[in-house]
Amino acid sequence: MSVEVVQLAQDLTPYATTAITAYGAAVLAQVESDAADAAVSFGQRILRRLTGRDTPGSETSAEQEALTETVSELAGTPGDADLAAVLRVQIRRLMTAHPDIAADIAGWARPAAPTTVTITTSGNRSPAVHSNYGTINTGDSTT
Repeated sequence: MSVEVVQLAQDLTPYATTAITAYGAAVLAQVESDAADAAVSFGQRILRRLTGRDTPGSETSAEQEALTETVSELAGTPGDADLAAVLRVQIRRLMTAHPDIAADIAGWARPAAPTTVTITTSGNRSPAVHSNYGTINTGDSTT
């Protein structure tokens, strides 16, 4: 089975970073619970498969070791966009080196992608309301 590794790595990275943000460095050892968020659980499952933690006793590759180190670094600074990019590149490299892992993960059903909402406003009377659509009357006159 041929897998588009670049796209798959890009699709998987948000799940992995969500799990790292939720669990920190313990993400690779954390036991999933029924109450865990689906995206976090899926991200954790991805990371365990990518790092070889899902098959105890197996030898890990250099790519898996590098990914494990990046997970630990990103856990220390979960908002670091540069480390998230490094994670994506390492996921891509690992799946290129291990197409069996890529094919395995590509076949998994995915929950809805984790999302974030960023609202940026400026000015004295700029409102920032998540569900605000349309025109806002601030009382300022245009004439």
